[in-house]
This record gives sequence, C-alpha cells and structure tokens, in this order.
Amino acid sequence: MPTLSFSIIIPTYRRPQRLAECLRALAALDYPRERFDVLVMDDAGGMPLGEVIDPLRERLSVTLLTVPHGGPAAARNAGIVAARGEMLAFTDDDCLPAPGWLRALAARHAECPGCLIGGHTLNALSANPYSSASQMLLDAVYAHYNADPDRARFFASNNLAAPAEELRALGGFDAVHFAFASEDRDLCARWLESGRGMVYAPEALIHHAHRLNLRSFWRQHLAYGRGAWRFQQALARRGAASPGMQPVSFYLHLLRYPFTQAAPFAATRLAALVVLSQVASTLGFALERRA
Repeated sequence: MPTLSFSIIIPTYRRPQRLAECLRALAALDYPRERFDVLVMDDAGGMPLGEVIDPLRERLSVTLLTVPHGGPAAARNAGIVAARGEMLAFTDDDCLPAPGWLRALAARHAECPGCLIGGHTLNALSANPYSSASQMLLDAVYAHYNADPDRARFFASNNLAAPAEELRALGGFDAVHFAFASEDRDLCARWLESGRGMVYAPEALIHHAHRLNLRSFWRQHLAYGRGAWRFQQALARRGAASPGMQPVSFYLHLLRYPFTQAAPFAATRLAALVVLSQVASTLGFALERRA
C-alpha cells in the first residue's frame, strides 16, 4: 500500500461556498490521489458541510472533523493530531491551490528534508482594492524576509508545509496566545529558534480569494497589530531576541512597492491603503499593549 505522503489541513468557519471551491481545486491537483488526504477542520461553525464535501468524495479522500470554536490555530492543531500523512500541508478555505502545488512542495521537501516550506500566494480578486492591498503587503513582507529562499524567515499559514513529526515535536501552533492572528509568525520564529530550517518555494502556488471591504480591511490589520504585541511578549517569555521596530527603509519600501506593481492611479490608491493598514496595525499594537 502506498505511503500517504501529505495530509492537507483546512480550518473553516461558516464559509461553505468558499470551502467547496477550495476542495474542487484540491480534487484537481496533479498528484497521485492515493498519496494525499484532506482534513477539513470545522471550527464549530454550526453549518452543515456534508452537502459540500459528499459530492467530491469519489475524487478526493476527505475527513470532516468538528472542533470546539477556538480560531484557526486551534483547528489546525486538531488537524495535526489527527493527520496520518508524513508531511502536513496547510491552506485556508478561501484559497485555491494550483494543480502543481503538492508536487512543488514535495520537490522542495526532497531537497530539504526536515525544513518548513512556504509557497507563493497570489491575489485571486484583482478587482478588489482591499484584497489587492492586503496581498501586496504580504508580497512586500515576503520580499523582505525571504530574499534568500534557502534561509527564509516568514511564511503565512495559508500556504506552508512541514514534516509531521517535526511539527508535532515543536508543539504545533500556539493557539493560546495567537487564537486569531500572528500564529504563523510565532510558528516560524519558534521553528528557527529550534535550529530547524525554512525554505521558500515560490513555485508552490495558491490563489487567495479573500474578499475585503474597508471595514474588514481595517479589522484585519487591527488584529495584525494586536498579534504583533503578543508576538513581542512571546519572544520575551522565551528569552528570544526581539526583532524590534523595522527600519524606516522597510516602511518606505512598503509605500514604494505599489508603484512597481500597478499603474499610477491604482498604485496611489493601493499606497493609501498601505498607509491605512499601518495606522490600523499601530493602533492594534497600542490597544493590546494597554490591555
């Protein structure tokens, strides 16, 4: 019987249509069907998901597990416990992995066994300025932290993979201090602190369909600011070195980045949203520090 190479773990909460699109993309993966399975971790959303999953069971090995509501980090941890694959791959219910996603992750794993592997995420909603700005910020962060692909330092949790036993030994995600934001940043820091390596695989593509408006964009980056304060506290508890404030050049890079990616009018709008995101993050950091 073939070894089960990958278990794909997807936390979900009250987004059945998005989940259906994600599962259809996974069913179209260019990877042997007997070599991977999918764990859908329902974060106590209270919505029937059988009608979403059942039509795909002939094309995809899917297990649906309902866990107590605790946020995506806790849902992922429950998936880590239940998974049978040698490698654990993570994505979100609003993501559409490209057909070659698992093959690319498997190839990088073969080159760097024991490493945390992160792929490249693309915005699937280019007409949405808030989604575009959010993805552009992530692109700029990746350009900063993963300039050397073989010595990467940050991956978002919607496109990463890790050896199951290594991730379990690390303790998975910190769902206590990072229930709803920055759990991926903390995981990457603890992974590197343990002496393990991280490698960036930009060929492992996922399209992210994260629909945002002004309110949800503001709330997203407010949460990132809160998570940043908690991350600083987690580093202090572990006695790890704090990265401190980013240099001014980093924020100038964020502002300039839209003008390298879009026409002047669109770039100006995106740059304004970048400024708004930093205001929200700063406020979130201050609120969490005060709390």
